Amino acid sequence: MKNKYPHVYDPFEIRGVWFKNRLQQAPPGCFFAGDDRGFVTDLFVKYFRQYAKGGVAICEVGNCSIDITESSDEDRQLQLSDPDCVQKLKLFAEMCASYGVQGVMELTHNGKDTAPEKIGRAAFSCSSFLTPAEIKRAKMAGREPVPTEAMTVEHIHETVKKYARAAGFCKQAGMKMVNIHGAHGNLIAQFASPYFNKRTDEYGGSLENRARFACEIIDAVRAEVGEDFVIEYRISADEIHPEQMHIDETVEFIRYIKDKIDILHVSAGIHDVWGEPYYMRYLMSNYTMEQQLNVKFAERIKKEFPDLFVSVVGAIKDPAQAEEIIASGKADMVAMNRGLHADYDMPKKYAEGREWEHMPCLRCQCFRMASPHTAKLCSVNPMWGRFDDYPEGRLPKAPVKKKTAVIGGGPAGVEAVKRLLERGHDVTLYEKNDRIGGHINDGCAAPFKQDLRDYLKYMQDFMANCGARVFLNTEATPEMIAAENYDAVIVAIGADPVMPVFPGNGKLPVYWAPDAENGKVPCGENVVIIGGSSVGTEASISLAMKGRKVTVIEMAGQVNLMKNGSFGDLERMSDKYGVTRLLGWKLAEIREDGVIAERTGEDAEDGQVFIPADTVLMAVGMKPRTKEAFAFAHVCPETSVQVIGDASASGDIRDAVYHAFEAARFV
Repeated sequence: MKNKYPHVYDPFEIRGVWFKNRLQQAPPGCFFAGDDRGFVTDLFVKYFRQYAKGGVAICEVGNCSIDITESSDEDRQLQLSDPDCVQKLKLFAEMCASYGVQGVMELTHNGKDTAPEKIGRAAFSCSSFLTPAEIKRAKMAGREPVPTEAMTVEHIHETVKKYARAAGFCKQAGMKMVNIHGAHGNLIAQFASPYFNKRTDEYGGSLENRARFACEIIDAVRAEVGEDFVIEYRISADEIHPEQMHIDETVEFIRYIKDKIDILHVSAGIHDVWGEPYYMRYLMSNYTMEQQLNVKFAERIKKEFPDLFVSVVGAIKDPAQAEEIIASGKADMVAMNRGLHADYDMPKKYAEGREWEHMPCLRCQCFRMASPHTAKLCSVNPMWGRFDDYPEGRLPKAPVKKKTAVIGGGPAGVEAVKRLLERGHDVTLYEKNDRIGGHINDGCAAPFKQDLRDYLKYMQDFMANCGARVFLNTEATPEMIAAENYDAVIVAIGADPVMPVFPGNGKLPVYWAPDAENGKVPCGENVVIIGGSSVGTEASISLAMKGRKVTVIEMAGQVNLMKNGSFGDLERMSDKYGVTRLLGWKLAEIREDGVIAERTGEDAEDGQVFIPADTVLMAVGMKPRTKEAFAFAHVCPETSVQVIGDASASGDIRDAVYHAFEAARFV
């Protein structure tokens, strides 16, 4: 069979170990190790099975501690320091092997990032220093911050042996490869960095000395596992922080390790959740950032070291992007993590020519959902993590095939269609507009919303290929639906923008912000946007990028835009493009030449300001079309009519998708 992605699906061999393609699951933390001893559990194996069966060549487990007594920064973290771990590791290794996948452990010591509370003492590192994370953590706990403790040379030597021992345990369990984690500001990277490493002995000072720890670890691991075993080394090509390692120095660092390793796994950024998350965003990029953000680093490294096998990670969304990267020689392999959260069957779908069925990652909220801390784990994949309920990753067939209708073609409606088809039902979709997508069509105009445009394309491609009957430009009515004698009806007709009336309304044009952003309505040069949450902020940036002078008025004194996964980038973009944000203010009056805003709250004295404007835009929320939705209550047996998504309660894509999934799975 000829494939459109010949480079991606080209098998290769290293040291006698075969890999079936060039797609790698980048190592996530798992949070499924046993909470008593940190060993592999049945739940752990089930979790990773969904990726192994999806078609990747390498399935990696992230953040596996080489010594849990001094390196522990996650709950239920896997540990590789107890010999008893081997028998349990075999469960994972054998599962991977059954799918022709190489199972891999990421060997980690996080050094500075272990909280003193976790291990009952100061964290270890190359030198003694206080991190921003520890300062913040101590303040929250009401204690004095504890600086890291510099490791003695003897301790360094013991730690080198721990890496080797952990790799040996992996080999004993049947694995043929390990990943040594030298990226993201972990202990090895701390030794390599002149920012952290202030030593004056043979492990500090020159780059050669700072690379010594990494070299000794790799050499010890090789001595332990032998020649028929693959060693991968993960590196931050650029740590981004102005005082830390950047690509030029990283290239020089690689010269010391390149002949000792088999695969260089290229990432970027540093791990610092508590302290300075700005730099962590590069290892967990959000939707405002470029896609494929580390490919430029991999390309530079590949040019410097053409014989080095390079894997690259970082917002690479699908095998089509991977094909271009590999075919052009920028890297030899591509790693993905969140893209596989969104669709762990992605490798199979592209190999089988089912690209239209691929669910793209939105790079939205799973910074805190990369492992199951919440019930809703991925905005677009309600199956993710529910491997006990759905071991095959799909809904079971219904005992009786039903004639079903879905009204509304937004995220909730499309997800409902998908799941009803999975159940084996006959499905018809009604959409009153001329295109699928609902309000996603309104929300993806900004240049930085490429991930949302990818999702919109998915919805449209899916509905064009899935086999459901689709009626566009058709506003369903209760009479129309009742006449078709459906067995079940799902109503997903969405919500309307809230457009409040203010004193002076009509003196200036007042529109819904996304309509102006999309060019559906005229927009002047001086714009005031009412509402400073995501919709208003994104619209303000989009319009400011086009040269408008924009002011955002928001009643709340503080708006948490971190919750949508943007890591503060929306605020930074607002500043970059000159958006004025008035938090703790409200619109009081609209005049012919502008608006009057006044302060809110108890301190609102002398708090009025005139803002010149020729256009006022509203972004104050959505009103569910619940009344219109419940007009369909009697079109079929009443208990078989369900109202979902924004028509039920205004929310985000994740809310719509999960509501649709739950509605469809018992039809």
